Amino acid sequence: MRDRNLTLILIRSARKALAAAVAGVALALAAGALIGAPAANAAQPPRNIIILFADGAAPTQWDFGRHSSKVLRGQPFVTTDIVFRQGTLGLLSTHPSNGYVTDSAAAGSAMSTGYKVNNGAVAITPDGKPVPTVMEVARARGKRIGLVTTATVYDATPAAFSLHAKLRWQYQALVDQYLALEPEVLMGGGADYFLPAGAPGGKRKDGKDVIAAFRAKGYQVVRNTAELNAATGAKVLGLFADTDMDFELDRDPARQPTTAEMTAAALKALSQSSPNGFVLLVENENIDTAGHANDAASLMRALWAFDDAVTVALDFQRHSPDTLLIVTGDHESGGFSPTEALRDLSKVSWENRFNPGEEQLRMLARITMSLNRVKEKLGRKPSGEVLDKLLAEHFPGFTLDPDLRELILRQQTREHNFTYLPHNHLGRMVARQTGYYWGTSGHTSQPVVVGAIGPGAELFHGYQDNTEFGKHLHRLILRD
Repeated sequence: MRDRNLTLILIRSARKALAAAVAGVALALAAGALIGAPAANAAQPPRNIIILFADGAAPTQWDFGRHSSKVLRGQPFVTTDIVFRQGTLGLLSTHPSNGYVTDSAAAGSAMSTGYKVNNGAVAITPDGKPVPTVMEVARARGKRIGLVTTATVYDATPAAFSLHAKLRWQYQALVDQYLALEPEVLMGGGADYFLPAGAPGGKRKDGKDVIAAFRAKGYQVVRNTAELNAATGAKVLGLFADTDMDFELDRDPARQPTTAEMTAAALKALSQSSPNGFVLLVENENIDTAGHANDAASLMRALWAFDDAVTVALDFQRHSPDTLLIVTGDHESGGFSPTEALRDLSKVSWENRFNPGEEQLRMLARITMSLNRVKEKLGRKPSGEVLDKLLAEHFPGFTLDPDLRELILRQQTREHNFTYLPHNHLGRMVARQTGYYWGTSGHTSQPVVVGAIGPGAELFHGYQDNTEFGKHLHRLILRD
């Protein structure tokens, strides 16, 4: 990848860009190259900022991504092996203003605005004040802005980094704010609140077609992978699902692009006509959703998909060293805890115990359906026959114990902190046979990791509150 022209990189298809980037990152790792050393760039603010956001990821998830990528993909996990190892590394506390365990809206708002808010609020403080978001500050400084997610584009994280709402569920109003803000790039799911009720998949109650309104403002609208890869415009609206985009296990690659493909397309669009640079947020929400569902197989593939996007962004940063690249998350989801476990309950002595190893990891790799999709297939009244067929076809080698089977068919939970049904029971089935256990179906209070490479990276060193993350971003943008 020596001496490649950046323009050529950006106009290639996302798939080719990812393959080239993987090779380059592997070479950099092998050579021990320190990319974008923060100390050398401390005096210069970044022209561009790329925030790669793994919703629901904390240290345990990152190391699971590293371990599984090494064993099953035979390739480095660049998030840990380059960004965390060679860049600036820090930790962020995550609590909201009204408790100890955060939701995504409160965490995202703190990281976007520098202010604590209540759970459920989007960039509005407890006294009712809207406070400036990262994307609003960037827009005021003349920067181009972009938001990419595997969730709905109006979901908590992209909304918190750009918009305002008393409650995160005010979806129609959030979409209207996007139309007013006009981010140059907006990609993910959530076509439902862009279309009027009565249109296929539409849920708006005011009869408006907001997709048409974006198109009238000069946006290139893309609805599938081929259209995305062919996009050439400087302003792109990509809506690839009515609601959330699918897990990797379920994703139709013709309809829904990867996180890496969306990242490459976003960088291509934002780099056009960009005298003041840009700020881009790329979120993989599936890491969080897999945590809620206690779905270790989907978590593994979501981490890989996110890491592929980090690879694309690292390649861009290598050719544009005035870019600050940040990898982080907002909170931990699921209490993920791979651990030593008993093979059965016959005895507790050491000979009846096992640790998760390569055999158990390969069992995860053989799973071919997300637990979300299993729930869809089972429907509102699960039947034993359908359940047995799904497990035989998509969970080879796994046995569902009678206690879990009964809970699934009765649609009952077994603990106060497990509320995703039947996901959590199937997650426990997987855990009993692999050692990949979970402590909850909700969020936890774990600190999250932040890794940064490029100008300004040194600000993110050490243990800080998540509001400091937002304050650092504002300072860096305002210094430009």
